Amino acid sequence: MCGIFGYAGSRPAADLIHTGLKRLEYRGYDSWGIALRSQEDILLTKHTGALAAESGLEGSTPTVGIGHTRWATHGGVTDVNAHPHMATDGSFALAQNGIVENYQELKEQLLAGGYSFISETDTEVIVRLIEEERKHADSLAEAVRRAFVKLDGRNTVIVLPLAGDECDLIAVRNGSPLVAGRAADGIFIASDTLSFADQTDEVLLLENNEMIVLAGSEIKVLDARSGNPISRSFETINHEDSTIDKEGYPHFMLKEIHEQQHTIREAMRYSQHELQPFAEACRQARTIYTVGAGTAGYAAGQIAYYLRTIAGLRAFELKAYEIDSFTEGFSADDIIIGVSQSGETADTIEALEFAAQAGVRIASIVNMRGSTIPRMSQWSFFYQVRS
Repeated sequence: MCGIFGYAGSRPAADLIHTGLKRLEYRGYDSWGIALRSQEDILLTKHTGALAAESGLEGSTPTVGIGHTRWATHGGVTDVNAHPHMATDGSFALAQNGIVENYQELKEQLLAGGYSFISETDTEVIVRLIEEERKHADSLAEAVRRAFVKLDGRNTVIVLPLAGDECDLIAVRNGSPLVAGRAADGIFIASDTLSFADQTDEVLLLENNEMIVLAGSEIKVLDARSGNPISRSFETINHEDSTIDKEGYPHFMLKEIHEQQHTIREAMRYSQHELQPFAEACRQARTIYTVGAGTAGYAAGQIAYYLRTIAGLRAFELKAYEIDSFTEGFSADDIIIGVSQSGETADTIEALEFAAQAGVRIASIVNMRGSTIPRMSQWSFFYQVRS
């Protein structure tokens, strides 16, 4: 999973964004970058490999900027392919999470229109498409909206305009996660709430096809498809454990392997009273399905096994990428349990969406409060190691 982090406020942005990216490291990445808005231009630094101890922009005074951690998809692991990507005239920088499934078609159209490309990424196609839409839109935000609705696939973007534009940050979500956080001295936009949990617990959870535009203290949320305003409000999320680091381990995977000794203890933190409504729903369900991806998929398989062998229930594990072949057999009497570390696993979200369309009720086990999967669920359970 890639990571997005942006800040607009009164504090120097470089260190805040660098720290935010460090708190997104658990998602994995192979390159990273930061863009800051100065009075004259946009300062940009991006590199392959692990985040440096410092941003390289420390001491800079700009108070608005964006950052990104990238897993390479289209284009190799190079400094040029790292995000953010710049507009040809330097008027904005953009970072993206997701995959533009129709990028080749769009790129051919843009090449025919005289645009050139310096990277191998589908992300740069979004940048050039916004430049083209800017010719016909009355604002950069409107150009971003018009370009975004032409993208196929699950994509989320964040845009940093040059100083003098009517807004400070623009971001749009479809599929990949996006949340905003509000503190006394600024607004954060990021891929998850834990990335700014050390700064604020006031959050706004954006849904698919929603767009946020920041201009000073003004925050607008729009329907990305129509451009019409949406009434949304911030809510408080209680992060019981907002520490995100390797705790002395060389990498997160080894840390998580060692944390498995706490699994049973953590599972037992839920009381019988808290679990009873879901347990009763499982007993009454026609069929219980479980789904996950990667190691969460193995956990989902174990859940189905225990439901069959211990609880005596009709339970089966599904592969996320095969779920569309099961939709004819789903019913409103079924339950599906989604398992995800981040709560944002794209394959699992898509599988749950297929099931929900057939009326299947959703339960979830995740690590991340405020993430997409628990927000889709009728029953949500959270696991966090408290050492």
